[in-house]
Amino acid sequence: MTVERPFAEKHYADLSSKPFFHGLVDYIISGPVVAMVWEGKNVVTTGRKIIGATNPAESAPGTIRGDFAVEIGRNVIHGSDSVESARKEIALWFPEGIAEWQSSVHPWIYE
Repeated sequence: MTVERPFAEKHYADLSSKPFFHGLVDYIISGPVVAMVWEGKNVVTTGRKIIGATNPAESAPGTIRGDFAVEIGRNVIHGSDSVESARKEIALWFPEGIAEWQSSVHPWIYE
């Protein structure tokens, strides 16, 4: 999907006073994005570990940013930093809700 400027500005509204805000908005609208919702136990914490540090130079190899990003202003991926922000972002990006499903391996992974 592609993101229009007003939507991007709404998504990043909490960063609107930061000097990098306009560059961040320009970046997210510069090409297609894949929006998704990750679910699971401690998903925000686990997701942030998979994504890597905001600054790619500080991201461990094997993380998304550690492997695919070079500069902080082009850090490849966005991830919610809290359950509260995830709820807001899910409501913004998926106003009609998300498709509920359960993987067949779920009982083998979770107690």
